[in-house]
Amino acid sequence: MLTLGLETSCDETAAAVVEDGTRVRSSVVASQHDLHAEYAGVVPEIASRAHVERITPVVRAALREAGVALADLDAVAVGYRPGLIGSLVVGVAAAKALAWSLGIPIVGVDHVHAHLYAGLLHEGDGTTGDDRTLFPALGLVVSGGHTSIYAMESPVELTRLGATIDDALGEAFDKAATILGLPYPGGPALDALARTPGANDRAHDFPIARLAGDSLDFSFSGLKTALLYAVRGVPGPGERASAPVLTDRARADLAASFERAACAAVVLKLGRALSVVRERGPCRSLLTGGGVTANTRLRAELAGMARREALELRVPPPRFCLDNAAMIAGLGHALLMAGVRHDLSLSAVPTTAC
Repeated sequence: MLTLGLETSCDETAAAVVEDGTRVRSSVVASQHDLHAEYAGVVPEIASRAHVERITPVVRAALREAGVALADLDAVAVGYRPGLIGSLVVGVAAAKALAWSLGIPIVGVDHVHAHLYAGLLHEGDGTTGDDRTLFPALGLVVSGGHTSIYAMESPVELTRLGATIDDALGEAFDKAATILGLPYPGGPALDALARTPGANDRAHDFPIARLAGDSLDFSFSGLKTALLYAVRGVPGPGERASAPVLTDRARADLAASFERAACAAVVLKLGRALSVVRERGPCRSLLTGGGVTANTRLRAELAGMARREALELRVPPPRFCLDNAAMIAGLGHALLMAGVRHDLSLSAVPTTAC
């Protein structure tokens, strides 16, 4: 079964063809980084207009790369929530037009849930084994807009246990990069700076937000503020802060210390969530997704936790950590197999995921 996936939730225009839910036949992503770089962030109106211009060429490229024609498709899956409303509308409209013209099913996919599916994808003729053995699982999504933990009975049966109450982890990384004067997109630049040889991740004792003793939610605003004070100084009553001089080594130490505290918060909350899940029954794996899972330190921290807790860890390849349509097509296939499908009344939903 061939499923065409479309993804336009933010600033990536993506299309992919996935066979039987896991084999990626093609995955094409048109980035908009050059359009938003001067603003150091995504401008919604610019993003939606770019999607309109790029959606048709990207779909054609995905079909060409997969070696299939429109007539070969069996279903269309589209990311319809959450995201920027103007961007989502473009993808949903394109998906409905294709499904109607081809007479094939359409299914709307939650973008955040799809990130958890990314680790089940494979390319070429290889396989990742029997994915049924991964469940029940603990799921973690860390991206520019979302930081959430899920209990998963299957790819389509999941319950959110906790989420950020302020900044998402990716947003915190981007803001930290801006404070340190790094270029956009900030997350990868911060990662590279933190890995500078000799960078001391203990140079600054930044806070690790725990919230309540049993809370599974995240907060990164205090960590971001602590970095800001470390860079610009702490102002006294009625006076300006005296900013310390930042050498290249000092900036690297700040980046490394910031990453250490941020990743420690993620591992802390995952440990709490794992205890909750295990009170209900077994937990066999840790499924992760989202752009921040490409971060070098976080990948290492997650691998260490998985070893300690005897969990199988699924971290997607870097190209599937970022927003892509292969994860949309894969989860769309799983939803169709579970009996979920939509009709032409499907609408874009910009609100947060469940």
